[in-house]
Amino acid sequence: MRLTPLGLHTRHRTFPCSVGRGGLAVSKHEGDGATPVGEHHIVGLLYRPDRVARPAAWAQPILPGDLWCDASGDADYNQYVRAPFIPGHESLRRPDPLYDVVLITDWNWPDAEPGRGSAIFLHQWRRPGFPTAGCIAMARRHLLWLASVVEPGERLEVPALPRWPARKAAPRHGKD
Repeated sequence: MRLTPLGLHTRHRTFPCSVGRGGLAVSKHEGDGATPVGEHHIVGLLYRPDRVARPAAWAQPILPGDLWCDASGDADYNQYVRAPFIPGHESLRRPDPLYDVVLITDWNWPDAEPGRGSAIFLHQWRRPGFPTAGCIAMARRHLLWLASVVEPGERLEVPALPRWPARKAAPRHGKD
């Protein structure tokens, strides 16, 4: 998989997607809203069994109490944890559909460096073009297809693109 100016490209298909509100960053840190540039790998696949069918044999269900620690100073930083959990965290079982299917990358994982940023997921977008907090998001149908074909350990390449998202040049008027 490779992020391109047109979207996420894999298996001769390109899917429109959104990245972090902070754009693409070579030097990522917690809270910057950026999607980290580099070579990442898919290390997990989660799904909501009450909302979608299991997308692949290796997918794990998201159950009540499943969380992801985003507390930079905690020993469980950037790890899956279970409630009750006091340090900062994000619920994986959201009321909206954004995490109905989640591909987990190995960004700053499994040995997280404090402050370097947590949880870069591939998940459903709120709407086309709406930025994330650093993840890569796409349409539900595209994410479901991707989850059905991706393999554990598959590479995700995020190059340092000059501008995100790519935009068509505005029409020119008058003389050059």
